[in-house]
Amino acid sequence: MATGISFREVELPEQKPQNDGFLFPAVLSPNCSSDSTATELDAFEVNRLESLLLKNGAVLFRGFPVISPSDFNRVIQAFGFPELLYFGSGAPRTQVVDRVYTANESPLDQEIPFHHEMAYVPYFPTKLFFFCEEEPGAGGETPIVLSHIIYEKMKQRHPDFVDQLEKHGLTYVKIAPEDDDPSSYTGGSWKSAYKTNDKKIAEERAAKHGTRLEWAENTAKIITGPLPATGFDEENDRKTWFNSLAVAYRGPATEKTNSRGYTWVELGNGMPMDDDAMKDMLKIMEEECVVIPWKKGDVLVVNNLMVLHGRRPLIKPPRRILASLCK
Repeated sequence: MATGISFREVELPEQKPQNDGFLFPAVLSPNCSSDSTATELDAFEVNRLESLLLKNGAVLFRGFPVISPSDFNRVIQAFGFPELLYFGSGAPRTQVVDRVYTANESPLDQEIPFHHEMAYVPYFPTKLFFFCEEEPGAGGETPIVLSHIIYEKMKQRHPDFVDQLEKHGLTYVKIAPEDDDPSSYTGGSWKSAYKTNDKKIAEERAAKHGTRLEWAENTAKIITGPLPATGFDEENDRKTWFNSLAVAYRGPATEKTNSRGYTWVELGNGMPMDDDAMKDMLKIMEEECVVIPWKKGDVLVVNNLMVLHGRRPLIKPPRRILASLCK
């Protein structure tokens, strides 16, 4: 086990300065004088990294000898955070080794909008780990944005809409097929979501998460909510935009469809979203986000309570990003 400080903070041109003086995200590289690795963290280092994650919201490890999924798994274990299993997730994923899974398996030329991981269910991870096993040729970044900034700007520009969100919450609806649909980033099947082929067991497991299932033959309509549309960052005493609105919003209200993988979101009272507010939300997210190109061996740790993330379309293959969720 390594002792002492094995890393140092460095700066990248893509980082954004914040009002309280720190750069988002924090970026760490190995100390030249240290022979320790990101898989060898002593208690002091873990405590320091946790403090950095609570303050900055995200930490990128760059230049450490993390090569394989097994290396990545050891990094995750070194932090000591308990695992949160992929349960009720809307995206198809595959276990690679122990706590390591593929990231969303939808076609890499598709963009995935900003979201807090699994904000559409009552039980969600507090921390996310990402690992770049294969560096993209171009594109394929994982953009991140501080959630409290989105909340504050939306509250300033659309106070009535935010008041409605906070009053009524959000209801998420998804048409889940019997089998995974790899063509969509929301194409996970109900069998994958609830780890069973039995409809009755799926209903029981969904109910434990405050979700109900309605059936049309072997297709499930998954209805969750109302859930809170905002969160609260206790460490920094501020509200956050804790939801999956950008993923579930489908544009101006139209007739709902039972196409597999189709998702939508509405206010907890059944009313549709304010389209002007939603368009502005997407614009704000793009203006405020940070986009750092992946490098092979990068490990990105995200505080899911503070930071939204997404995926840019891949322009030039390859790209292989692995992930893990923590309670």
